[in-house]
Amino acid sequence: MDSNNKDIVSNQVAEIVLSYRANSKISHKPQIVSSLAANRILRANWDESKIEFIEEFKVILLNRANRVLGIINASSGGTCGTVVDLKVIFAAAMKASASGLILAHNHPSGTLKPSEQDNRLTEKMVKAGKLLELPVMDHIIITSEGYYSFADEGGL
Repeated sequence: MDSNNKDIVSNQVAEIVLSYRANSKISHKPQIVSSLAANRILRANWDESKIEFIEEFKVILLNRANRVLGIINASSGGTCGTVVDLKVIFAAAMKASASGLILAHNHPSGTLKPSEQDNRLTEKMVKAGKLLELPVMDHIIITSEGYYSFADEGGL
């Protein structure tokens, strides 16, 4: 590359910096050993006043020992749906050096049964996770009265 082009490129291209800083020791972070544990962590980090109001999509990022690195508030929508951008979720997971994901969203209707859209999204996320070596460990649907785990019901 000639020196004139090098100056143009270096002045016009932004530098990308990736970093992740934990806010506590990993041994102090909760460990998820079941869908019930994941549900408890999700509920502790969910605005209960929104569970029956608007649909939200969150992702728990896990390390190899299934300790929680963080929770992504990936999307917030309306009363009957929300848009989920896989690129945003996997970018955040890679930035945090996650080793696994637990997907979660609520159904304001109170229905615990996954919709066809829920099934398609789960399948899409599982495929992307396999490709990136970031497995989707579960997808949990939360309502005010309970939860549904794709992993517990054989849906993963």
